[in-house]
Amino acid sequence: MFKDNIASCVRSLANEESVALDRRGFLRLSVGTGAGLVIGAYIPVKSATSGQAAQAGDAVFNPFVTITPANKVIVLSKHLDKGQGTATGLATLVADELDADWSQMVAEFAPANAALYKNTFFGVQGTGGSTAMANSFEQYRKAGAAAKQMLVAAAAQAWKTDASKITVSKGVITDGTNTATFGELASAAAKMPVRDTVTLKDPKDFIYIGKSFPRLDQKAKVTAAPVFTQDIHLSDMLVAVVARPPRFGAKPGSVDAVKAKAVKGVIGVVTIPGGVAVVASSTWAAIKGRDALQVTWDETDADKRGTAELLEEYKALAAKPGLSVRKDGDAEKAIAGAKTVIDAEFAFPFLAHAPMEPLNAILAFKDGKATIWSGSQLQTIDQSVAAAILGIKPEDVAINTQWAGGSFGRRAVYNSDYVAEVAHIVKALATDKPIKLVWTREDDIKGGYYRPMYLHKVKVGLTESGEIAGWHHRIVGQSIMEGTAFAASSVKNGVDATSVEGVSDTPYTIPNYEVEVHNTKFGAPPLWWRSVGHTHTAYVMETMIDEIATRSGKDPVAFRLAMLEKHPRHAAVLKLAAEKAGWGTPVADGVARGVAVHESFKSFVAQVAEVRIADGRAKVDRVVCAVDCGLPINPDNIVAQIEGGIGYGLGAVLHSHVTLTDGIVDQANFGDYEVLRFNEMPTVEVHIIPSTEPPTGIGEPGTPPIGPAVANAVAALTGQRIRTLPLAIHKLAAS
Repeated sequence: MFKDNIASCVRSLANEESVALDRRGFLRLSVGTGAGLVIGAYIPVKSATSGQAAQAGDAVFNPFVTITPANKVIVLSKHLDKGQGTATGLATLVADELDADWSQMVAEFAPANAALYKNTFFGVQGTGGSTAMANSFEQYRKAGAAAKQMLVAAAAQAWKTDASKITVSKGVITDGTNTATFGELASAAAKMPVRDTVTLKDPKDFIYIGKSFPRLDQKAKVTAAPVFTQDIHLSDMLVAVVARPPRFGAKPGSVDAVKAKAVKGVIGVVTIPGGVAVVASSTWAAIKGRDALQVTWDETDADKRGTAELLEEYKALAAKPGLSVRKDGDAEKAIAGAKTVIDAEFAFPFLAHAPMEPLNAILAFKDGKATIWSGSQLQTIDQSVAAAILGIKPEDVAINTQWAGGSFGRRAVYNSDYVAEVAHIVKALATDKPIKLVWTREDDIKGGYYRPMYLHKVKVGLTESGEIAGWHHRIVGQSIMEGTAFAASSVKNGVDATSVEGVSDTPYTIPNYEVEVHNTKFGAPPLWWRSVGHTHTAYVMETMIDEIATRSGKDPVAFRLAMLEKHPRHAAVLKLAAEKAGWGTPVADGVARGVAVHESFKSFVAQVAEVRIADGRAKVDRVVCAVDCGLPINPDNIVAQIEGGIGYGLGAVLHSHVTLTDGIVDQANFGDYEVLRFNEMPTVEVHIIPSTEPPTGIGEPGTPPIGPAVANAVAALTGQRIRTLPLAIHKLAAS
């Protein structure tokens, strides 16, 4: 489905065009399609990479693998690495099939060229939905295996020996008599014919896959090498910041730029569709110029509702029937005849993405050609949007993808909002100087594209023995897809799958189960946030299941397992997490355990949280997590992603929330939009279930279970079932 979503979005933005000349300067003569290996003939014509530049004499084996005379293996990552370790993961796949030495491996980002580097799940080039390893697993292994075949063929020809007598290990090729490095044979090997098929290793022969190795970006980031967009300073580059309206839906009215232009360093002030841009010789001058602007905003179409008004509207909608999502049996009849009825209402706030590196992009436009430097997450869409604004073809927009300092969904925007802004600024100024657009932290927190605000109304009827007789579930909130080019393929009969995922497809065996949804409208644009709909649906499902278990006098783990008999992978992670956490054994005084299990992005995660109450706040001391994400490519990286997902989700559960008063966002920076602090990060233990299943997502699945696991522990300690997040708005007291 997501593939259709992305493809339809691109088609709506611009006509799809093939890209003949990519950023590294390899002229494409032939390509393949699908998830398999893309092989073609490439002629190096120029060097222009964001990392280690390609040099004359480098041997290009296929779109993903280049070997230098210095014996380095450059792997082009078609996916953005924004901290999740994707580039290292893809290099691992190549290194294993190539039998390279890990010290040889270098990762760079592929140019914007959907014909070569498309996400095979999306149909265009882009990263998201925790799909990187899943869609690239076979493709990059084949690329490594093909390069190895070509090296062996070159060695056999040079040494006049049979290829079957040649072995490759740790980057060394030998027939027992002759020995060569990859770099020594690369030039000849790259000219070898490519076989139609390649033989991949049996998993038992893996050298790197399934083992932990240092990430390739580790040294650069630790030593503060300039790898992020914000680090880039081009000759003659100007810097732009944008004054945006305080209320969503407003637009610029009258603009008095006299004082702004008087600020030293300010070059110009231009009005663009989203606001008023100040362009200057430095970031500081641009910000000071923006501060001096006098703008009267046209609020004719502005949304002036605040959080309180929205919540009342949501509650009123939740009292009425919504669009049908799922209907098994007769939930209302079953509930009416139940022994016990639980009636619960859950409220979830807007959430900002708040990556450490706020949005930014550099665009240079000269002689009908544009170049963008950015942590681009949807390269094909960014290309199409910039091209449409500048009046050129998408293939005339080159993208130098940089490492991104986080995203959590914010850089994967269906309308490429920040790329569009810088394109509009360049066009309005009619300059051929590069312009860097910079968003401040305040711009980011107040700038919209939030995880939407949601309300759930749940009614569950229990039998005398404590079993579920019926479950009626209404969800109220903004559809992320509705009103975008994604709607045609992702919104069915008015139902956006991302609003209801995790509820509509629950693994629990529930008779008489009914789910409905109401789609609301609000000025703040919604966007996917790490784990999308699972951010709220997992919380509701897992806290409700927990409450049902405790009300029925049943152990929460045993109760879940009884309802997961048809879902062995859910059950396996739940059992492992409970075992490793010591579920059922005594805990320290004032500490309680809570549990949750959830599937998202085809991965299965269970977590047990140990929580205590201090000064009316929940303090999470320990989290034990079990994960099944298919074949683990790099266990250490999986652990890191789970740790990061827990920390990210825990910040939202404990603190984070965006509120509005009269349509204006109240929060502005980390002082009032609180995220998890270092001293709040719990000890995290991660246990990975061995698997031979294909790899599945890991960047997002660690986030959904942490909220309900903590809330269930809080309930065990205090007797309070927390149904409005974040926890910080509640005064907690141990019972």
